Formats: sequence, structure tokens, C-alpha cells
Amino acid sequence: MWEIILSKKAQEDLKKLQQIGLFDKVKGLIIVLRENPFLSPPPYEKLVGNLKGCYSRRINIKHRLVYRIIKETKTVEILRMWSHYE
Repeated sequence: MWEIILSKKAQEDLKKLQQIGLFDKVKGLIIVLRENPFLSPPPYEKLVGNLKGCYSRRINIKHRLVYRIIKETKTVEILRMWSHYE
């Protein structure tokens, strides 16, 4: 089992996602990450640019769950869960 940590931004995003009815989808993704952040499906992407070293998984067509993996401590830090296209 991996430890899951939500950044302050991710906590704010989670509240917004609950309001639009996407909490169950996020919860399912977090369960997968807790078990094994490298598990696929659902597919994940390695990010580039200013998010290089991070990964993302789709919540829906607009929103992605963006996270960082810290292998040494078996920790997954969820950075954001709202659209990063804005």
C-alpha cells in the first residue's frame, strides 16, 4: 500500500469536483494509486514541461488528477485535480 497525500490545491480541487458530481471517479483513481501508482488501467501519462517528473490520469475529458511519486517513502502526492489546461 502506498500513502496518499493531497496538496492544499488538491484539497480545494476535491471540493469543486464533489460539487459537480465527480467524487466517485476521483475516489476510484485514488484507490488505484494507493494499491500501485504504476498500475494500468486506467492509463496514466508521464508529464513534460513544468510538470516533468509527474504523472496524470483522466478524471473526465476536462479534468485530470496530477500526482508525483516518491518511491523512497512509497508516497503518492496528489498535486491537483482540476483542469491544468487553463
